[in-house]
Amino acid sequence: MALDFQRARKPVRKVRKLLKKMSAEPTPEQIHDFRTNSRSMEATLQAFGLENSGLRRRVLKPLSQLRKRAGKIRDMDVLTTYAASVHTEDGEQDCAVQLLEHLGAQRLKYARKFHSASRLDGSKLRRGLKQVRRELDRKGAMVEDKKTLLAEPSSSALKLATDLGSIGRLEHSNLHPFRLQVKELRNVLRLSDAPDQDLIAALAKVKDAIGEWHDWEELVNIAAKVLDHGSQCRLMQQLKSTTRDKFESALSQAEQLRKRYFGVSGKKKPSSARSAPPAEPVVRAAMKLVV
Repeated sequence: MALDFQRARKPVRKVRKLLKKMSAEPTPEQIHDFRTNSRSMEATLQAFGLENSGLRRRVLKPLSQLRKRAGKIRDMDVLTTYAASVHTEDGEQDCAVQLLEHLGAQRLKYARKFHSASRLDGSKLRRGLKQVRRELDRKGAMVEDKKTLLAEPSSSALKLATDLGSIGRLEHSNLHPFRLQVKELRNVLRLSDAPDQDLIAALAKVKDAIGEWHDWEELVNIAAKVLDHGSQCRLMQQLKSTTRDKFESALSQAEQLRKRYFGVSGKKKPSSARSAPPAEPVVRAAMKLVV
């Protein structure tokens, strides 16, 4: 078992292509591809120990800033879908329309800012991505020539897994940061040429559940600012009720994941308690990354 260097290089190619061909009014698919591939590339560089090189200033920092702009567009796309799915009763249609119009206007504003920033920084960033590709090629050549034993990705995966198990208890304030670490671990483990598909699927399921709750909560926050019906607004009541349900589901799934894979017992423990090592499937998946 070993690293799949083609998989490691793929996000770099995708991001360069998207930067070149991104339209002035990017589609939800383009925004999704840009965000997921740039995030995967960032996780790859961290796994290979390249995040503290000169690439941080030339590539990672500007790419992160551009991804944040893309994230605002993505949020409006997702929140529009959620808002449109809420059943409105008589007398609440005006609230729904008002909310949808606001989301649409925000989407347009964010898309224009993203396009302007991508045009301004895109060419320089694409040149930086060429350097990223060369660095990954250099790592790959060293491994293929058997000049080095590449252990950074495996160490990175084990550290992430240990961190995920070391949190005392999951709650409202740390559930989303937990999701970001789950996503990063998944991205690193997928670098293997034979990843543990059950583990990858379990991480993806929890990542998506927490992400969905977080999106609904953001929709509630936006609606509270846009709508003026106060606590009696039935649309707001529905949004809040859905958000509570999504939180409870996400929290439950996250705790089950930690019990199964990250050495967390069923008993809640203080944050200072020492965590158990990751479960055997996680250790095996991480060791597959050693070349």
